[in-house]
Amino acid sequence: MFASSIRAASARTLTHLCALVLLVAVGLGSELRVRVRLSDGAVTDEVLEADSERDSISLEYKQGDGTLITFVADFKQDVKIFRALILGELERGQNQYQALCFISRLNRNEIIPSESMARLRQKNPQAIRLAEERRGLEQLTMNVAVSLSRAWQLSSHIHNMCSEAREAIYTREADVKYWLDKGVDGSIFEVLPQTTEAPSFPACHSTKDLWQPCLCTYSLRLEWYPCLLKYCRSRDTTGRGSTYKCGIKSCSKGYYFNYYVAQKQLCLWDEET
Repeated sequence: MFASSIRAASARTLTHLCALVLLVAVGLGSELRVRVRLSDGAVTDEVLEADSERDSISLEYKQGDGTLITFVADFKQDVKIFRALILGELERGQNQYQALCFISRLNRNEIIPSESMARLRQKNPQAIRLAEERRGLEQLTMNVAVSLSRAWQLSSHIHNMCSEAREAIYTREADVKYWLDKGVDGSIFEVLPQTTEAPSFPACHSTKDLWQPCLCTYSLRLEWYPCLLKYCRSRDTTGRGSTYKCGIKSCSKGYYFNYYVAQKQLCLWDEET
């Protein structure tokens, strides 16, 4: 990932202000590893990859509890995918890990374009990054299940991303309406028991019965990602001004998912403390 070189006069200042810069060297790889401090204070390696041909970006990191979080932005289809691989509680009858996938519409200006991400390089790979802007928590009611076998209509990334989740791939009704209007086949969606219209379903954290249907919650945070491009100004010898890409702004954003599960056993992390 790359961009224009920085003028010598401002190089020292920008080195301190911009953790990452865009450099104009074509042909470099598209993977970027960034050291990030998580909310609990732990430091983790975050891997960002850009695929300009498929017009997509992926971000992946491991939480302190061992959960692997993966995020993909598919710009071609305006789709974003969150996947969590959560270590199971074997002593409570769970598998080695449990996979969740949440799919929603990708809005413009949520993250920098894939071609800009593909040019991104950092000057100090050992630095621990903190986001410049901490964006608000987004709460999403995921009340529709998505069929893995037909999900290619939404995004070609879903099958590889969510194959382990299979029966735990969720989206929102509002996003389904948007995709149906774009011509996506409605057979890939199945409406789940409505979280707002089914008060008989308790919250998973409030029930002790492991086999009772309930409303589960799962939260995650993208602690560091490039959300905006930065532009610098320069003047030529005639005094005419111009702008050029000279770096990125980093953001942090949390997501809170609420969804139905057929049994509390599938939501053991959501318990009263």
